[in-house]
Amino acid sequence: MRRIDMSKDPRRKQFEYFRTFPNPYASLTVNCDITHLRQTVLENGWPFFLTVLYCAVNAANAVPELRRRIVNGEVVEYENCISSHTVALPDETYCYCEMDCSGPFERYLPRAQAAVEQAKQAAKLEDGEDAARLFFISSIPWVSFTSLCLPVPDPPDSNVRITFGRFFTEGDKTLLPVCLTVHHALADGIHMGKFFTGFEQRCREI
Repeated sequence: MRRIDMSKDPRRKQFEYFRTFPNPYASLTVNCDITHLRQTVLENGWPFFLTVLYCAVNAANAVPELRRRIVNGEVVEYENCISSHTVALPDETYCYCEMDCSGPFERYLPRAQAAVEQAKQAAKLEDGEDAARLFFISSIPWVSFTSLCLPVPDPPDSNVRITFGRFFTEGDKTLLPVCLTVHHALADGIHMGKFFTGFEQRCREI
């Protein structure tokens, strides 16, 4: 990771303004077009969530502002962030699974499936050694939500949060509710828009 000198950054005024807020988060929920991805998943027998996860994490990593974190009062930018996503357990609780989603999809998928099984055995809720590097990702596959309010810590962290809802059909399209939550001192609407554009592009190309 590298340190960002925010005194020379174009967003220095926004950073200084929003970093003082007790609740500095901005959230946006979008019904994303996953028509091609859904069809490809069915044809190949791929796990739906892990395929969507791959597209989302790589879309987020493609936006530098979403890889930025506030650590000990300074802004750092990671070269690559990894996911910490929820994994459902038989007792209707969940655990966390950390995963590096970089690299070709055909190499990622078996590695991801193995990581999920290991996470189920460990059933941990603790973050890894470098919690700031994580994208916090979860899924609510029972409902197609239109907005979402997430619990956040005090003092606030600066991790990006991505949450998926239940996909649904609208005409000839399959749409997936995706909520993106960012620390507003580090990212604006334009960066959130880049994520959603990149996510849909990856869903078309997978």
